[in-house]
Amino acid sequence: MIPDTDKAYIAGLFDGEGSIHMRRGIEKKKKHKGKPGYRLSNSLRLSMEVTMTDRSVLLWLHEVLGVGTLTDKPRKGKRVDGTPYLKQYRWRCTFRDAYYVCCLIWPWAHTKLPKIQQVIEHYARQRIEGGANIINLEEYKVLREKTKGGR
Repeated sequence: MIPDTDKAYIAGLFDGEGSIHMRRGIEKKKKHKGKPGYRLSNSLRLSMEVTMTDRSVLLWLHEVLGVGTLTDKPRKGKRVDGTPYLKQYRWRCTFRDAYYVCCLIWPWAHTKLPKIQQVIEHYARQRIEGGANIINLEEYKVLREKTKGGR
């Protein structure tokens, strides 16, 4: 269980340093069962990330949430004075992990609240219309812990 103070801190961190990418569009995907060719699919690409130069904060974020990945972000170019940019790190999660995080930080978010609500509404609508297999957040967390322990 994540304390409310940590959730509020994560929401503030995400409001200041984070971003949500949501794009719906037609994508080419391979046909199922070994059939040759491709099929067209109306897909949603969803990810959320926090990028910053302080790795310890992102490591804490990754440990507390228990979802996503933490990677180095490649440096591009140099400053005007010729010195290299500081090394950056990126925490990123996608799809249902992003939905889980959005549900956690929704009560405390301000700047990113419209995007967070879009993510939550997308999955809520999917549950109602399509009968998608979306489980309770607490059950989801327990299930993730069990699968991590079984590897």
